[in-house]
Amino acid sequence: MDGMTGTTSPHAPRPGSGLDPAIAARLKRDPDGLVPAVAQQYDTGEVLMLGWMDDEALHRTLTTGRCTYWSRSRREYWVKGDTSGHAQHVKSVALDCDGDTLLVKVDQVGAACHTGDRTCFDADVLPLGK
Repeated sequence: MDGMTGTTSPHAPRPGSGLDPAIAARLKRDPDGLVPAVAQQYDTGEVLMLGWMDDEALHRTLTTGRCTYWSRSRREYWVKGDTSGHAQHVKSVALDCDGDTLLVKVDQVGAACHTGDRTCFDADVLPLGK
């Protein structure tokens, strides 16, 4: 995909992937070369969803202003909203203190969840024990 070949993970950092090398050096990826990316509504603080990014997805997100994720089930890149119309317009991207999680503040158009809900976290609130 996207010119990535070889026997290594398609998500391994590679020269020429487009991501700033200084940013790439700070990322702590999982064994598949991915970093979790939490999408948050920029003006309300509402947590919308969790997606996964590799270096290329992060590069595309930073340069296009639209969230690009790696679909672990489909094994391909997807731009949020390209098929559903429920786009995420990027306002800012932050890397946490450990370098292993991204916080992407977005302006969400429509539902963030594939189920049609506004967020992926509003349908199944778990009970707290006392």
